[in-house]
Amino acid sequence: MNNFQFCSPTEFVFGRGTENEAGAYVKKHGGSKVLLHYGGGSAVRSGLLDRVKASLTAAGIRFAELGGVKPNPRDTLVYEGIELCRSEGIDFILAVGGGSVIDSSKAIAAGVPYDGDFWDFYSGKARIAAALPVGTVLTIAAAGSEGSGDSVVTKEADGLKRGTGSDLIRPRFSILDPELTCTLPAYQTACGATDIMAHVFERYFTNTKEVEITDRLCEAVLLTMIRETPRVIAQPDNYDARANIMWAGTVAHTNIVGVGREQDWNSHGIEHELSALYDCAHGAGLAVIMPAWMEFVCSHDVMRFAQAAVRVWGCQMNFAQPEETAREGIRRFRSFLHSIGMPVNFAELGAKEADIPKLVETFGIGGGRTGGFVALSAADITEIYRIAAHAAL
Repeated sequence: MNNFQFCSPTEFVFGRGTENEAGAYVKKHGGSKVLLHYGGGSAVRSGLLDRVKASLTAAGIRFAELGGVKPNPRDTLVYEGIELCRSEGIDFILAVGGGSVIDSSKAIAAGVPYDGDFWDFYSGKARIAAALPVGTVLTIAAAGSEGSGDSVVTKEADGLKRGTGSDLIRPRFSILDPELTCTLPAYQTACGATDIMAHVFERYFTNTKEVEITDRLCEAVLLTMIRETPRVIAQPDNYDARANIMWAGTVAHTNIVGVGREQDWNSHGIEHELSALYDCAHGAGLAVIMPAWMEFVCSHDVMRFAQAAVRVWGCQMNFAQPEETAREGIRRFRSFLHSIGMPVNFAELGAKEADIPKLVETFGIGGGRTGGFVALSAADITEIYRIAAHAAL
């Protein structure tokens, strides 16, 4: 196991009705005037936004509003949010929504005190040195942004989707009410589950040796997702299953399952080009890319893939031909994703094989990842896209 430092200072408030405490937690964490940041109409139609506003008013917290966050959040709204915060004297940002809303909120939080263009943080030109505090009211279990210091934003004019990270944008508190996820369509639920599993696998496939404790933590989260995801799709109002998935999403990306080990985030980077170009759901893109990446890199460490196949997917170990076990685990992963309604190839996702050169080109502009479990060349990334394009069950 490698040396590591771990700090996860976010205060998590979990359970039914906890969104009604949002104002109290903003006040506890020093906010006096809030930017209430949210997405489309669901937060309004469900009454959630009104409940959060009532809690802010009850706590004596003033607020301004900025809705309209889209999946794969855009830089254009971030710029609008930065200007609004400056003109209104905002000192705290409260994100009401999923990962896209939270990521947009983090970008605004970092941009307000910065003299330059907030995109400098996402293009690698600058590091975040100050940020407004952020809190969240989570409405979908997926990205884990409610407990992480990461943010991903799309630069709309250039079609680039890039990320940044800093503990300064890690939420001060996050309110997690599983009931808020019960009205999600099955497709969104499945996309979120896929993202959660990807966050774990990108930590699990490592070159670091002797990491049994985090191996077992990763496997526990994955087994939970395999059990609970079909349950919530069949029974959308199953609170206990929703609760297990919501907490799994948070655990998956606070990095508690990834400390002390080298990680590989190439699958996320490769997928970002798909969702930037086609505006597809991030989880759906991962469902196509991650098994393809696994197929391509499997031979690098067959026994680690065989371990996952046995411990996570219940495969029988073929000691004479461990690669058969490893590849059976990958097949079971793809089959599971298909069973919960996820696409398995480009055609089902709405992507085009003819666009692969463009995807590879934009991957390499300003921050495409190539290291980790296996270092990837442009030719390797091209082949992963091709595997993804033609994948079948």
